[in-house]
Amino acid sequence: MTIQPLASRPREISVTEPLGAAYHRMKLVLFSPFDAGKWLIIGFCAWLAQLGESGGGGGYGYNNRAFGDKHQQSWDGIRHAYSVAHDYVVVNLVWLVPVAAFAFLLLLALGLLFIWLSSHGKFMFVHCIAENRAEIEIPWHQYGPVANRLFLLRLVLCVAGLILLLPLVVVLILLIVRMIQAGDFHVIQIFLLAGIACGVAVVALALGLVQKVVNDFVVPILYLRGGTCRAAGREFFQLLGAHAGTFVLYLLFQILLAIVLGLMVLWLVLLTCCTAGCLLAIPYIGTVCLLPILVFQRAYALCFLAQFGPAYDVFPPAAPPPLAPPSGLRPV
Repeated sequence: MTIQPLASRPREISVTEPLGAAYHRMKLVLFSPFDAGKWLIIGFCAWLAQLGESGGGGGYGYNNRAFGDKHQQSWDGIRHAYSVAHDYVVVNLVWLVPVAAFAFLLLLALGLLFIWLSSHGKFMFVHCIAENRAEIEIPWHQYGPVANRLFLLRLVLCVAGLILLLPLVVVLILLIVRMIQAGDFHVIQIFLLAGIACGVAVVALALGLVQKVVNDFVVPILYLRGGTCRAAGREFFQLLGAHAGTFVLYLLFQILLAIVLGLMVLWLVLLTCCTAGCLLAIPYIGTVCLLPILVFQRAYALCFLAQFGPAYDVFPPAAPPPLAPPSGLRPV
């Protein structure tokens, strides 16, 4: 059996080894030494990077009393509320349509603005972590062209997601409306609703996976190479083809890491009697409070990618130590 020389063996890619490197990078950027001004600037870049992506969502529930008169009363109440809303819309259709159109255009413009700003913010955040600098203007201009290309890519992904999700959501709404009008539901309708909801979840999961790949791998490759998103995506898929199992393990480990970090944040909120939760809900302030976690997460992805070789390492090489003067000579 021929033993492969150590120098020619491919390096093993680990999903746990970058944890230590990411933690040390976070300490270097934020705490060595601690600088409030630097913290606020990097926090602004982090907030800009995730603008429009992290939103609060509340759960909701209902109490379905499925027996006798109570069941009928529940449906009667839903049908009455639907009838009142329907009549109101029909009577005020003249002014509701322009208001709805204006609101739609306003939300569309804000959505495009958020995607454009966050595309720039992603490169600014990587720059702050990689270079250990708190800068806004320099990375904004330096990575402006590739940020615009990233914006177009994300816009295409949003349109594709809308095309896939919109028909499912429309069918889902129509089924719910028909059930309300009929005042009852059948087992077939329940299964149909569950199937459509599963389809929406699968599409949303696929879009989230693509967004994760773009943020963790395409953005750093664009940061290093420039060029087009197509070239960066092609380069990533070459890595994926050679290390598919490692990338699957990376995504699974990221889920575990997100759960652990989420539990830490939840523990902090409960420990402070929800005071921390109120601060975290404030835009930008919440990002600044969570900055160590955000820097650690971003640095973890960068350190993982750096394992594939110097061509994928966004961190500049460490400066060599100064040469010691020859023996017998005193430094000037």
